[in-house]
Amino acid sequence: MCELLGVSRSGYYDWLARQAAGPGPREQRLRDLAAKVVSAHQDSDGVYGAPRITAQLRAAGEVVTRKTVAKVMRANGIEGISPRAWRPATTVTGAAPHRIPDLVQRRFDQGELNRVWTSDITYLATGQGWLYLCAVRDGCSRRVLGYAFSDSLHTDLVEDALRRAVTFRDGRTAGVILHADRGCQYTSDQLERAARALDVRLSAGRTGVCWDNAQNESFWSTLKTEHYHRHEFTTRAAAIHSVTHWIETVYNRRRRHTALGNISPVAFEHGLTTAAPAA
Repeated sequence: MCELLGVSRSGYYDWLARQAAGPGPREQRLRDLAAKVVSAHQDSDGVYGAPRITAQLRAAGEVVTRKTVAKVMRANGIEGISPRAWRPATTVTGAAPHRIPDLVQRRFDQGELNRVWTSDITYLATGQGWLYLCAVRDGCSRRVLGYAFSDSLHTDLVEDALRRAVTFRDGRTAGVILHADRGCQYTSDQLERAARALDVRLSAGRTGVCWDNAQNESFWSTLKTEHYHRHEFTTRAAAIHSVTHWIETVYNRRRRHTALGNISPVAFEHGLTTAAPAA
């Protein structure tokens, strides 16, 4: 057999001894690490790439580098999800009855909770037709504070999401800035009256410049890539139930955000609110 395969007799017996001895410390370490990487990837619904899996393992006490995690992922044929390159335009501008300045200038995170909230509307396709989702998020913690669904693009959709965000913060929102694009819902008299009653200041970026509301655009990309595009919804009710669960359970409480030091928005807010009294 050694002559046929062109190997030395001593090399064959050396290989045989290694097989009988079992895996060495390095190989066993890689096997154990591979099992943990695969488990972390599955726990993220197949979404996380090497950076977030590395953070997940380190949080559990594992000493590992991102490059090693990436190598293990390649060896096991697993990878994170990347966003799609195209999406339809959703902003419908209208004649603004009052002037709305840009109070944010792309500084969405100003280092404190309830300084800047960002908002936007997106389209969700279902078997019963379009479903519209409006979300209001805290620019500092990235947490979704209020959201609402509707089968129409009436301003009620935005007002409902804003009022739920204010209720979630127990009404302590004096002076908070609500930043959005210049869609007709955000420039309407109805929202201006609601914002004045809630002591919220309206802010809007420039028309057609997506970077002026980049934080919420990023949120839609995450929602569509990591959840929505991976399912089909035959009814609006099914879409509402599924997206609500993802927002409340996955995005706010479990998903690791690189901008927050690879912890969830809820954990980030908890750290802020507990650190302030201690200081």
